[in-house]
Amino acid sequence: EPDVTIVSGLKDAVVPEGDDVTFQCQVSHENARDVEWKLQDVALQNNEMNEISVEKGRIHTLTLRKVTEQDIGTVTFRVGPHTSTA
Repeated sequence: EPDVTIVSGLKDAVVPEGDDVTFQCQVSHENARDVEWKLQDVALQNNEMNEISVEKGRIHTLTLRKVTEQDIGTVTFRVGPHTSTA
């Protein structure tokens, strides 16, 4: 299995309270396994508040819906041993 690396990392974002915010990370290979999103070191699941998706097999996207002050912190994307933060 090829070593999947991060081609394009996360970018910092500032949005007003109540808005949605989206983070994207592009990886080197399609169908990457062992992928994880975290907010403040808490693993995120795909649910009504967090939308996690993959476009074109390589662009991993996290959308945090209706953010609040409690959502301030570090977002981390990890694939295998590689991480990107914003």
